[in-house]
Amino acid sequence: MDLKGKTALVSGSTQGIGKAVALKLAEMGAKVVLLARNEDKLKSVLDELSTGSGQKHNYLVADFSNPSGLQQAVENYFSNGNLVDILVNNTGGPKAGPVMDADISEFLAAFNQHLICNHILVQAVVPGMKKLGEGRIINIISTSVKQPLPGLGVSNTIRGAVGNWSKTLANELGQFNITVNNVLPGATNTTRLQEIASNKSKKTGEPVDTIFEEMAEESPMKRIARPEEIAAAVVFLASPGASYINGINIPVDGGRTKSL
Repeated sequence: MDLKGKTALVSGSTQGIGKAVALKLAEMGAKVVLLARNEDKLKSVLDELSTGSGQKHNYLVADFSNPSGLQQAVENYFSNGNLVDILVNNTGGPKAGPVMDADISEFLAAFNQHLICNHILVQAVVPGMKKLGEGRIINIISTSVKQPLPGLGVSNTIRGAVGNWSKTLANELGQFNITVNNVLPGATNTTRLQEIASNKSKKTGEPVDTIFEEMAEESPMKRIARPEEIAAAVVFLASPGASYINGINIPVDGGRTKSL
């Protein structure tokens, strides 16, 4: 699990799962490049990252709702000869709701935010990974890749596209010793989950606490995950111990997903 000397680019890293991943990677010795849209929050997280291995962490400011802006930011970063060993693709999910109620614009926005922005980052890091002779690409998606979730129509659709894009990349990049894997979080105590519960509460009148209890009951472990538990799976996939794991989905959901 030693990641000393490695550089990791982590998107969506100012809160929730992304922040937990960045903190854990730094703790394991990696230099972390944070990526998110809010510079004040980026600076705050930067101060929290461990420097116990002498790392000098950095950050990039970009908004995933603006793919061309993201592309410019990463091009500027890599034009200086920077290399990345580990890429963690992570961003907040689309708005909840039935798929029949979704506007076309919601699908297009989610496609850009999730698949297109992930692809921009992969195209930016892979040339350097080939030079290094290895690399790790880890996509944080959703258990909806295996089993669509009620009330998340747009998310179910786009997450499936990202899952198949990821598997295709794994097939293409494995020959270069670059692995591509997905971590599929279940219900995790993040701002995103709190928003979903709050929206459901407004529609049904059910208290948010009760909704969280119902979510917890869906897992055989009878609780909601902590972001740090998702981060642990990501860090393992980034480690030398996962060198021959490629093209898979790892649900971290306490066993909630019904399929194998």
